[in-house]
This record gives sequence, C-alpha cells and structure tokens, in this order.
Amino acid sequence: MLRISQIKISIDDDVEKVKSLVLKKLKISATELLEYRIYKESIDARHRGKIDFIYTVDVAVKQEEKILKKKIPNVSEAPDLAYKNPEIGMESLQNRPLVIGFGPAGMFSALLLAQMGYRPIVLERGQKVEERVKSIDEFWKKGKLNPRSNVQFGEGGAGTFSDGKLTSRVRDLRGRKVLEEFVAAGAPDDISYRAHPHVGTDLLRDIVKNIREKIIELGGEVRFEAQVTDFLIENGQLQGIVLQNGEKIFAQQAILAIGHSARDTFSQIYEKGIQITSKPFAVGVRIEHPQEVINKAQYKEFAGHPRLGAAEYRLTHKASNGRGVYTFCMCPGGLVVPAASEEGRLVTNGMSEHARSEENANSGLLVQVFPEDFPSKHPLAGVEFQRELEEKAFQLGGSTYQAPAQLVGDFLKNQASTTLGTVKPSYVLGVKPTDLRQLFPQYITEAMAEALVGFEHKIHGFAMNDAVMTGVESRSSSPVRINRDDENLQSVSTKGIYPSGEGAGFAGGIVSAAIDGLKCAESLISKFARPEN
Repeated sequence: MLRISQIKISIDDDVEKVKSLVLKKLKISATELLEYRIYKESIDARHRGKIDFIYTVDVAVKQEEKILKKKIPNVSEAPDLAYKNPEIGMESLQNRPLVIGFGPAGMFSALLLAQMGYRPIVLERGQKVEERVKSIDEFWKKGKLNPRSNVQFGEGGAGTFSDGKLTSRVRDLRGRKVLEEFVAAGAPDDISYRAHPHVGTDLLRDIVKNIREKIIELGGEVRFEAQVTDFLIENGQLQGIVLQNGEKIFAQQAILAIGHSARDTFSQIYEKGIQITSKPFAVGVRIEHPQEVINKAQYKEFAGHPRLGAAEYRLTHKASNGRGVYTFCMCPGGLVVPAASEEGRLVTNGMSEHARSEENANSGLLVQVFPEDFPSKHPLAGVEFQRELEEKAFQLGGSTYQAPAQLVGDFLKNQASTTLGTVKPSYVLGVKPTDLRQLFPQYITEAMAEALVGFEHKIHGFAMNDAVMTGVESRSSSPVRINRDDENLQSVSTKGIYPSGEGAGFAGGIVSAAIDGLKCAESLISKFARPEN
C-alpha cells in the first residue's frame, strides 16, 4: 500500500473530500483506487481564525510501482504495522494458564492467549458488566456500596466507567492491535485514526462483553465473582491459587492483572513473599467547569462547531515546592461519579458517554506524592496514605457518601465554601460545601493553588470563581509496583506470576494497560507450548 501524508481539508469540508484530494495528488481515476483508509487525523489550529484537519491516508492502487517511481512529495510505501503473533514456545505447560483480573490488561492478555489456543481461565472478583451496572446504579442512587463489584471492580475494570480514552503515550505497535480489537468488538471505526480517540462508558459496556464472548468462543473460560484469596507457591514457583469459596485451581502460569484498587490482594501478595514496593502516584480533586467555558477557551470562534465536539485539555505545572501538578482523565461533557470500593471511604472519578453531551467538563487535578510522604517505609504505605485521605473525605462530606466540595474562588482565598455558585456539581450523591484544605496536607494544597493560577493563563476561565472542586481523587494510579524481570516479565521472586497492567505499576490508562497485557501474554506464549489439559 501507499501512505500519503499532509492531506489538508478545512473544518467546513466533509471528510469525504479527503478521497478526492488523494486522487488528485496521485493523478489517478477513482477506478484505479482499490482500497482507501484513513491512518491518522490531527487538528491544525496554529493560525488564529482558521482550523484545518490534516490526514495521513493508506491506499492501494492498481499501479503502485509506477506511482512510487514518480517520487511524489509526501507519498511513500506504507510501513507494515500489522500485529505479529509471537512464536509458540517448546516447554511443557501442564495446566491452562490463569488470568487474574479482567480489566484492560487481563482482557487483552486473555484474548491473545485464547487466539493462540491456550484456553485461559479468567478469574474476576467483580461481576459481569450486565450485573455490575445494576450494582453501581444502586450505589449511585441509594448510596448502597457493593465492595465486591463497583466502579473499581468488575468486567472491564475501572476504565469501563470512565471517558473511555484510547490515547496512549506508549509508542508500541501493539496499540494498533488494541484499537483494531475494540473496533471488531463494536467500537466506532474512527478510533483507529483520531488524534484523541475515545469510546465512552455507554459503548464500552457492550464492547467488553463482546470481547468476553470472543474469548469464550475461542476456548477460554471467564469466571465472575471469583476472587483469588491465596497463592499456592512451592520453592519460588507458582503451583495454583485458592478462591474465596475455598476452591483450588492448579496452574503454574498466571497473569496477575488485578487493577490499582485490589488492596486486599496487595496484602496477600506481600504476605506470600511476592516482591512488592511502594511507588509515587498522585492525589487531588475533580474540578468541574461549564463545558461551554472550555470550548470557548480552546476553540475561540469555532466553539460549538459540529466537527469539533466538546473541547479537551491536558495541563501540567511544576510547583515551587518541586511537585508536579497535572490534569488527569479529562472528561468533556461528562460527570463526576462516586467511585468508592471500601465502605466508609469516599473516592471520585470522571466519566463521559460517547456523545459527551453533559453540561460540565471535569478532570482530575492531581499533585504528585512520593514514598517519603507516606506514613512508613512499608511497601503498602501508599495504600494507607490513600485510605486516610478517603476516610477524611467521607467524614468531610457528612459520612453519607456525599462528597466534600469547594469553589475554586474560595479555595484560592483560603476560605471555606458555604454555598455553591453558577456551576452545578454533577456528583450524583450530592456535595457538601466545605474547606478542602482540611482534607489534604499543606504541600498538596499549596501546589494545587499555584497550578490553578498557572492553568488560568493557559485556559481562560480555568480558575473561575464558581468552578467546583470535589474530593477526593485518589485512584489515579497504583500505589505499588509488583516487581518483575525486565526480560521474561515474571515476578522477580516467584516464577510463573506475570504482574501486569495498572495494578502492578506498569501502565496508566486503557491502551497502555492493554498493551502490557499483550506483552505478558506474549512472554508466556513464547516460552510454553499450548497446555496439555
């Protein structure tokens, strides 16, 4: 195929114009074009009063060699970016491999294992997505939390109830396979080429179910409400696991993709001598603005244009105390949602549907924290740090899962909020105006205040008086790393365990976690033959 770059169309042009520009550039007729697909789309807004869309397109034509010989600018042979399955190993695999956890890392490792004939057994502590939706709905409407199945636990992981962003800063060709599998499972085709692709929680629920069904169709097994409570280890080698109901499953190879909130499993891992260390992460709040304010700040006179949709942002700031402050998981036209997984502790998260049509924009406003900030040097001290913040947030909100909130204007004036302003918080269980400086250590609030002022210079209205900050956002990433060998991706202390994804400390986001799951599955496949039993 040929790759053509720098195809430019106006914001007011229909995307179909790209095809005619391709024909014009190659100087061929429509009958000579065999296949055509967009590889990448980006937005050029560098010039005031003008926005263009720039495309890279892959095409198949009847006389490819003839066109290449013409050496047309920005036309070249398309690189082969197709995913290559790993070579199957030779060592005997007595039992079927396990995949523990069914978030993005577990899902894609299980999918690849199933596609390669390894018939994995997936063990997910939470519910399948159909039942999970009901449990979450009961929490959001009645405040009744199911600790076993919630925004953090269940089919698809925490990402199922998010904006469904499919961007990644990890430059890895496996990312193409991830997007292609999402499309095959029902995601819109355009996620494969948009600069900032997203699916939305409403579509993700069907997509994860379809991937599950594909795994089963290929010989895999997916078991829900099947929490692993013990690991059977002999002489540093995994031999199997024990489920909460007492059932033992014997297996010598398991991909451990438990997610960043599996705190009880972290404790079990530590007690079994599987090497684990604390790591930096970030905590903060969800900040909400009217989406219209963000649209105008980002798109100026083009705000509201149907080709642009709801505007996004990604901001970073280096505070004077040395801490990084950044926005995280920005949800255009989205909601701030209750995301607790433990009773008596309050957690917030952000979520958008595919249409991104809600009134407010929200994102995490996070400040870096480091192991030296934690209450001890214990590997799980970061978990305790999170829990303390979540307990304080629960209490500040009135101990009813209402969330503590504060106006940005009041926060910057160092005064408690007593009422709300023009921005209506979207947190469904309600918010309680308060002083968020009571929630965080001073080094966090100082850095956050500095960043708010800095971000105002980048996005006019970011520090608007009535913007709402809702606490606490504490689950941005894992507080631990389950250490693994760089070469074979197995635990450095326990053979047969492949720590994977966000919970293991090796990813951040849906796509990077899925990529890591694929890498762990590839490592297993390249070492072992298909299972005997």
